[in-house]
Amino acid sequence: MTTTVNAYLGFNGKCREAMNFYQQCLGGELALQPVEGSPMEAQCPASMKHQILHSSLTKGSLVILATDMVHEEHVHGNNVSLCVNCSSEVEIRAYFSAVQVGGRVIDPLGERFWGATFGALIDKYGVRWMFNFDRQQN
Repeated sequence: MTTTVNAYLGFNGKCREAMNFYQQCLGGELALQPVEGSPMEAQCPASMKHQILHSSLTKGSLVILATDMVHEEHVHGNNVSLCVNCSSEVEIRAYFSAVQVGGRVIDPLGERFWGATFGALIDKYGVRWMFNFDRQQN
């Protein structure tokens, strides 16, 4: 697996609508994972069960990732994160450790239910980062 960076968009309730629109515009395969039926369902209010936990639109090397799970109030500027898909456990730990210096960890690096090591942070310049290592693809 090659290390890549993808934009990760936050829509705060409009993810399904936006990703369907992008699919109509660009084509590709759309995958939507709602909160309902996921391990996150028990941690979220019932009003969020139809919101999108994670989505991806893939067409060749074009990949757009998105969610309704925005940690803070949704404003333009905090609705985009750089998502680094790492190629090893060593790489994700090194990158996460380096980029977090002077910043703020939003979601500590750890094992997640989707079979990946994952963590999120805001760096010292205010850029949002998500780090993911899919253990099943290595």
